[in-house]
Amino acid sequence: MSTTEVAPETEGANLLRRNSDDVGWEYGVLVDAINKDKVKCKLCDKVMQGGIYRLKQHVAHEGKNVMKCKARTPEALEAKEKCKKALNDAKRKREEKIVRELELREEVNVSRVGGGESEEVTCIGSSEPHKLGPIDKWTRAIDPKATKSESFTQQKLNKELWKERLHEVHKYIARWAYNHAIPFNACDNDEFKQMCEAIGQFGPGIEPPTMFDLRGRLLEEEYARTKSLLQEREAEKLKNGCSIMTDAWSDKKRKSIMNVCTNCVDGTSFISSKEMSDVSHTSEVIFELVDKAIEDIGPNNVVQVVTDNASNNMGAKKLLHEKRPQIFWTSCATHTINLMLQGIGNMAWFKKVIDQAKTFTIFVYGHTRTLECMRYFTEGKEIVRPGVTRFASNYLTLNSIQEKKDQLRNMVVHSRWDSLKDVKSKKGKNATATILNPNFWKDVKLTLAVFEPLFKVLHLVDGDVKPSMGFVYGELLKAKRQVKEALGNNESRFKDVIAVVDKKMAGRLDSPLHLTAYLLNPHYSYADPLIFDAPKMTEGFISCVETFYYHDEDMQEQAANIELHKYHNREGPFSKKLARIFENFDYNLASWWRLYGTETPALQKMATKILSLTASSSGCKRTWSGFDGVHTKKRNRLTTYRLNKLVYIQFNNRLINKRAKIKSKKITDVLLSSDTTEAQGFLQENGDDCALVVFRDEEDEEELMEGIGIPWSMLGDAVGAEEQLELRRSARVRELYEEEFEFEEEEFDEDENDYVMDEPY
Repeated sequence: MSTTEVAPETEGANLLRRNSDDVGWEYGVLVDAINKDKVKCKLCDKVMQGGIYRLKQHVAHEGKNVMKCKARTPEALEAKEKCKKALNDAKRKREEKIVRELELREEVNVSRVGGGESEEVTCIGSSEPHKLGPIDKWTRAIDPKATKSESFTQQKLNKELWKERLHEVHKYIARWAYNHAIPFNACDNDEFKQMCEAIGQFGPGIEPPTMFDLRGRLLEEEYARTKSLLQEREAEKLKNGCSIMTDAWSDKKRKSIMNVCTNCVDGTSFISSKEMSDVSHTSEVIFELVDKAIEDIGPNNVVQVVTDNASNNMGAKKLLHEKRPQIFWTSCATHTINLMLQGIGNMAWFKKVIDQAKTFTIFVYGHTRTLECMRYFTEGKEIVRPGVTRFASNYLTLNSIQEKKDQLRNMVVHSRWDSLKDVKSKKGKNATATILNPNFWKDVKLTLAVFEPLFKVLHLVDGDVKPSMGFVYGELLKAKRQVKEALGNNESRFKDVIAVVDKKMAGRLDSPLHLTAYLLNPHYSYADPLIFDAPKMTEGFISCVETFYYHDEDMQEQAANIELHKYHNREGPFSKKLARIFENFDYNLASWWRLYGTETPALQKMATKILSLTASSSGCKRTWSGFDGVHTKKRNRLTTYRLNKLVYIQFNNRLINKRAKIKSKKITDVLLSSDTTEAQGFLQENGDDCALVVFRDEEDEEELMEGIGIPWSMLGDAVGAEEQLELRRSARVRELYEEEFEFEEEEFDEDENDYVMDEPY
């Protein structure tokens, strides 16, 4: 059968299948592409009105006014459970949203000054009485205790009146947003809802704050409020210690700024920034900045300093070790693993398939007709998925292409593709040949198999969900085994790949601190008791004990010569059956040691602090998007003092909101998104302080086209989209990409130079 013969049927099926991930569309199809409410059940052929929601009720046998599906096949029973679960989940989310809205409103309390004899009535949606006007006191709000007739007559009028008033208010809000290019998603957050509630409680005649109020008294008050919200985190630092992270950045005016962040079990917190345009970022300057931060936080509360591997940072490491030998200085795991991916991706074996995929995506996204055709066959899904660096983007995009293999192959043999003028060019023919080449797909599969283990480790260390220090070394060893298996355990094939991993890992992710965290994690050491006998492990452990308990030989003796033996042999509480919870990868390491390490106090103290540490400084780098967001060409007269406070407020409040979502298990993972625009939407909603976020700007567009083949302009559809993306970019990343080309030959030998800028991050 020819392609043209099946085309009408295929096109018709695509029109009747909604572009949605709703489970209902597995069992329903539109009867008419124009009428989105008329749906037919695939199981019993019943046609109904009410859209996909009504169909799910039909399949799930839910709802009083819905006819139940008559199909009784195993597939129908499975569909019933899936649709029932989907309906219950949707109901639960609606209920949670209502509860959350009420909680937000209750948090707002605007004081009132009473006066006059006029009565006040309660407004719909308001938590307090609110006088509106003479006529309004003769209407009343919805009363759940009202009789049926009272409810019908009085509530209907009241509801319609409020609906009209609400629409008028919304028009004023929309006008302000449109005229000043406010991102649409700025209205979809708790602070905006609370602001509206506070204005509503105040009533008519409110005077908005002036520019001077915002930059002065109100800024100071919000800074103090945010600082008070972090008090719980300060207590965690006293209990389990923390990490200090620092990084440098230049704004659009080439002002050089260095910032300092801390990280503990509760996540990353921005502390302060300092303009350093008048000095070079030498080892001494970085050391002084870090040392002051340690002094402010308290030397006893700081366990480690985490930075990238630039030689000036390594010089500062030596200076810190001389003054504070009890504090560790470690390399950023995210940075190091990205360098591993870069080294492997530059090998001729993998570079070929990556370049082929890039060429294809650049061609498709470079022409509107080919892009529209691709989206037609992928049902609106993008093949490009951006990541924090080009190396992460390579993996994500290759994986996306692999997932859409059948759709892309069907596309390039379809008459719709052949009819495009661009496809007849040399680049178009090469793109078609690439997709039809079996060797290309074979190479894509192999490349993904090699990249995936390392990418999983990158995902682990770059996230802020749980401390990663106790897992990074063990997961890297596991990744190396999986890479060897992916290459058939053939040494001639995996030798070069493993050599890249080992070279980048040496001296960075196999330090005494990393080795000790690995040893003290029972998830690994109890699964393989031989770990305790490995010379590298024992040497690393002893070195770590000497650093952690510097100048305290009694505690060193206790931890290394007595308590480690008890831990190794599972004596005392370590032998309890409940202690086997360590077999679960997601358990809390510090809590485990607090619970079962009571008979080994020296080792317990050391383990709880070390295993509460982060292995990455990427959380510190994410503040640069916040800096650019507050220091734009519209606000370029901000002093460093105000800039620092604005970033402190913005970054820490985002982090607090993010931790709340993590605890309630409502966090979304951009990496699991199947759509580029979906990922971008998540970033706009949650800010840039999420795992593996994208930092790009218009100056990066050429680089982005080279790397993954899509300009940001194709992702924004709101008013002011270009400006929104500009405000969320990081100039720091732009500079690092420039450095990548400038220092490409030196990046593997940075330790040989007195001063080399950061490697590409």
